[in-house]
Amino acid sequence: MSARGLALGLLLLLLCPAQVFSQSCVWYGECGIAFGDKRYNCEYSGPPKPLPKDGYDLVQELCPGFLFDDVSLCCDVQQLRTLKGNLQVPLQLLSRCPSCFYNLMNLFCELTCSPRQSQFLNVTATEDYVDPITNQTKTNVKELQYYVGESFANAMYNACRDVEFPSSNDKALGLLCGKDAKACNATNWIEFMFNKDNGQAPFTITPIFSDLPTHGMEPMNNATKGCAEPVDEFTEPCSCQDCSAVCGPKPQPPPPPVPWRILGLDAMYVIMWATYMAFLLMFFGALFAMWCYRKQYFVSEYTPIDSNIAFPINASDKGEASCCNPLGAAFEGCLRRLFTWWGSFCVRNPGCVLFFSLAFIAACSSGLVFVQVTTNPVDLWSAPGSQAHREKEYFDAHFGPFFRTEQLIIQAPHTSVHTYEPYPSGSNVPFGPPLNIDILHQVLDLQTAIENIIASYNNETVTLQDICLAPLSPYNENCTIMSVLNYFQNSHSMLDHKVGDDFFVYADYHTHFLYCVRAPASLNDNGLLQDPCLGTFGGPVFPWLVLGGYDDQNYNNATALVITFPVNNYYNDTEKLQRAQAWEREFINFVKNYKNPNLTISFTAERSIGDELNRESNSDVFTVVISYAVMFLYISIALGHIKSCGRFLVDSKVSLGIAGILIVLSSVACSLGIFSYAGIPLTLIVIEVIPFLVLAVGVDNIFILVQTYQRDERLQGETLDQQLGRVLGEVAPSMFLSSFSETIAFFLGALSVMPAVHTFSLFAGMAVLIDFLLQITCFVSLLGLDIKRQERNRLDILCCVRDPEDGTGSQVSEGLLFRFFRNCYSPLLLKDWVRPIVIAVFVGVLSFSIAVLNKVEIGLDQSLSMPEDSYVTDYFRSLSQYLHAGPPVYFVVEEGHDYTSLLGQNMVCGGLGCNNDSLVQQIFDAAQLDNYTRIGFAPSSWLDDYFDWVKPQSSCCRIYNSTDQFCNASVVDPACVRCRPLTPEGRQRPQGGDFMRFLPMFLSDNPNLKCGKGGHAAYGSAVNILGNDTGVGATYFMTYHTVLQTSADFIDAMKKARLLAGNITKTMSQDGSSHRVFPYSVFYVFYEQYLTIIEDTVFNLCTSLGAIFLVTVVLLGCELWAAVILCVTIAMILVNMFGVMWLWGISLNAVSLVNLVMSCGISVEFCSHITRAFTLSAKGSRVERAEEALSHMGSSVFSGITLTKFGGIVVLAFAKSQIFQIFYFRMYLAMVLLGATHGLVFLPVLLSYIGPSINKAKSLATQERYKGTEREQLLNF
Repeated sequence: MSARGLALGLLLLLLCPAQVFSQSCVWYGECGIAFGDKRYNCEYSGPPKPLPKDGYDLVQELCPGFLFDDVSLCCDVQQLRTLKGNLQVPLQLLSRCPSCFYNLMNLFCELTCSPRQSQFLNVTATEDYVDPITNQTKTNVKELQYYVGESFANAMYNACRDVEFPSSNDKALGLLCGKDAKACNATNWIEFMFNKDNGQAPFTITPIFSDLPTHGMEPMNNATKGCAEPVDEFTEPCSCQDCSAVCGPKPQPPPPPVPWRILGLDAMYVIMWATYMAFLLMFFGALFAMWCYRKQYFVSEYTPIDSNIAFPINASDKGEASCCNPLGAAFEGCLRRLFTWWGSFCVRNPGCVLFFSLAFIAACSSGLVFVQVTTNPVDLWSAPGSQAHREKEYFDAHFGPFFRTEQLIIQAPHTSVHTYEPYPSGSNVPFGPPLNIDILHQVLDLQTAIENIIASYNNETVTLQDICLAPLSPYNENCTIMSVLNYFQNSHSMLDHKVGDDFFVYADYHTHFLYCVRAPASLNDNGLLQDPCLGTFGGPVFPWLVLGGYDDQNYNNATALVITFPVNNYYNDTEKLQRAQAWEREFINFVKNYKNPNLTISFTAERSIGDELNRESNSDVFTVVISYAVMFLYISIALGHIKSCGRFLVDSKVSLGIAGILIVLSSVACSLGIFSYAGIPLTLIVIEVIPFLVLAVGVDNIFILVQTYQRDERLQGETLDQQLGRVLGEVAPSMFLSSFSETIAFFLGALSVMPAVHTFSLFAGMAVLIDFLLQITCFVSLLGLDIKRQERNRLDILCCVRDPEDGTGSQVSEGLLFRFFRNCYSPLLLKDWVRPIVIAVFVGVLSFSIAVLNKVEIGLDQSLSMPEDSYVTDYFRSLSQYLHAGPPVYFVVEEGHDYTSLLGQNMVCGGLGCNNDSLVQQIFDAAQLDNYTRIGFAPSSWLDDYFDWVKPQSSCCRIYNSTDQFCNASVVDPACVRCRPLTPEGRQRPQGGDFMRFLPMFLSDNPNLKCGKGGHAAYGSAVNILGNDTGVGATYFMTYHTVLQTSADFIDAMKKARLLAGNITKTMSQDGSSHRVFPYSVFYVFYEQYLTIIEDTVFNLCTSLGAIFLVTVVLLGCELWAAVILCVTIAMILVNMFGVMWLWGISLNAVSLVNLVMSCGISVEFCSHITRAFTLSAKGSRVERAEEALSHMGSSVFSGITLTKFGGIVVLAFAKSQIFQIFYFRMYLAMVLLGATHGLVFLPVLLSYIGPSINKAKSLATQERYKGTEREQLLNF
């Protein structure tokens, strides 16, 4: 360049404004007090001043970019100290992402100390200030314009917007922006930080955003770091959890399963309809072919189509007996002879039999003195060895049992929505009815009254303070109360706190509420009120836990308040548990009796469900008693055949009926006693269901035995004991078949892992077996005694009184019902035109039931377990309507994981340097897909908060330099020094001994204004420290499920959480960890059964059917085909039960599964007797054999089990309990109606078509046995 050009250039530089090119300040040092401990800066327009050497460390820590040359700045050491103090909260919240915090520090360093301040700072208001020490007049800077590059502001916001605040399950900007994190942007974030109303800025700083020079100012537009960039060579980019740019695209849930459809219709409907149509075509086609065949070869078209000629399968009926036939006949003969001898013995020796029977009953029933009744819901619904049960025990052992919950949901139905109008500017904000100031005061009065409830236990008083959860105890004894009123410190005066003048209110409870729901973990309101948001118990009050009925995240629109009192639980300390229950009892009584016309309250306590179940059981005792009384009365009357009014008291069998009922009840008592001896506890299901089951089995056998005797003719020269022995020989094998089948089926059902099914099966199997034994012993002897009474014309009950009218003694009496079955019903049912209709109808019903089989809901709606008039039912309704958060879920890392190594830390943490597939990151990713995973929020991570807490830049981790003891951040003492040095090594995460040295300090540190990261309240119970602080044991990372309302929601949430934990375990194992991660929530132990209930149902029912099949094959004398037909019919009943469940809204759960297992047993009673009678019949054709079997056994089955059960079941319809109405009345009615229709309608028709061939050996034996009697004529008729 020429000399002339150089001179021209120098001239231009001199002519340019000096403030653009020279370094110049707008302030230096601190002046007057703005408010509290906040001070104004002193106006100064000269060049930057050299920083004293004692400020170099602060510059190195806060603004290392200024540490060059002679370090001349526009700030002194005190301003640097003030800057450090003001940045403590942002440091603790944002330093998880170094590039975010680097940009933020850039913003504040340039503002506070930049040697070129005058380029982008413009002082707009000042005032004089006289220094009281030097008496010098200085100038306070009261208002300032800060020109910030728009690019810089956006880049800073983008680097920080994803940073998490682990302990609050929310974004860090939610605490720094004055708005919800979702509503925060670059502009309003910076505006809020510089607004003096936030309580932190000493004066108003107005940011002006522009990338271009404006008004003669050059905006501060320093270079920024993106969150995916490292700040320097010592740091890494921000973690995936804190920087979405690192993560890549947001994970997408798998597409929902495509419904299985054919032609746009449900595939099962279409398949079963097509199958049914094909069956009808084939079935009626076969019938038509037979009709044509018969027309061709026979003159009469009324020849039975299933005659031996028409059905070649029966050709063997006229041939020789097969090899199995003699074996079956021999076995049948052995059973007949054995029972005949035994029956004669019992009738001849009634005293001996009754004595030993009573002794047996007394011995077994004595075990009831050791009876234990299981009322713990966990033991009722969860097997001891189940995954959920083991995980619950692990959680309880390491972290203590999940707290007891007392909760109120409060509405204000008579209060309208009101609108808050912010001053001086801002859009109007609507507030829901319960957020009215008067309503809040009334709710606070209620809350305070509940806190003051005093209960009595063992002559000692119990208060909420004695039993409540106090996480900061012993430093802070305040109870945890999750209530919106904790935003106001549970204080009327704070609720009324406001700032304003005579004309306007600038801030009141509205502004404080709006701030706290955005920043629940904030230690104080950054607005004018400066009131704390943190609860009095030391923890945050999340708005989604204390407000209900709002839309999206507009908490101000809440229509309900939720108040929760967590109470300590004591599973292994009965004394403390009963103290808590005593207080809960008073709590329930208090709220029940609380009257306030302005409030509607739904509530529950931990003991509420148990109390209401007991009340429900007690209220339905009368209904159940009436039900059994109806059955007892029917049995007592129906057993007798009254021939005339004059012989009513002689021919009635009331005493015998009562004896039969007592035998049934004795068998139940014996079963309970035997297992009580063995220490197996009872359940409510056993007590409610087994008497019904055993009564069904017992009554059926009683009617068959008595009515067979009544229809029998005493042979010439035959004594009573011989006749009864012969009758027992005829019917006892049938009774033995049904009872033994049921016993084996129930005992095999005890293989189930479901406690309810396992216990029921054990008790039921034993009760049915003992009932059979008592019937063939005790009842046979009593029947003999009753017949002798009747033959001697002695009155029933009053057996010592003799009827003066001479009678004919015991005579053959067929009974009206028997004659109806023999003469009317059986012939009609088995007509050629009726039987196809029966088959078509029953197969149609079966097809429908199969089509809806997979549509039966799984689970148990918890509201059904309550009486309709229960206060808990109202609470469940409010729960589903208003709550916005589901149950907490804890992801537990089992003991043994190495947290002291960098590798072990990276597997778990979610912050800087952590693996992108770490535990915290995977849970965070799951929360992004909350509709699919049902994980509602990012997890609270003690490990990440610990790393933030221990950083040397933070004021949280300090120790006394003389003792190495912990020094809380609120302590002002020069002896307190940083835990770790402010060096590159000190800035790294603590490892090894350092990690364990400071972790106990973190877990004992209470949060305060200087350090909001103290872990005592949030993580005091989340980390197990091993003995002598040598290592970390089991730990958990907590989050919440989304709102769960139905059983399907709960089941899916547990399934997805386990899947997530399994993925985490697998990922960690690939990095060398061998320790499992599992999810735990309080409801898992109750809903785990539903994960396998389909498999359990199939297993139990198939096992029962298999047992019935094997026993039937053996006891019918190798009648394989008869056993198949019997099991097919029972299987049809079970499948149709599912159809009824779908139609009647009955879900599949432990209660309904017990009923299904029971219906399998009861179905044997409906079907086995007729099947056996068919195999023993010696008639010529299947139709005739089916007619004979139905005539002889059908009336007993109908009058016995069918009518007895029907009468008792109808009464259950009037029960108050919804469980009784749904799972007992509906299912019992269905099993009796289905059993009766299949046993008395479908089975005889099926046997008439495809029943087994005649057993020649049995037929010959029968003819030989009845040779020379009237029965021989009937057989040959």
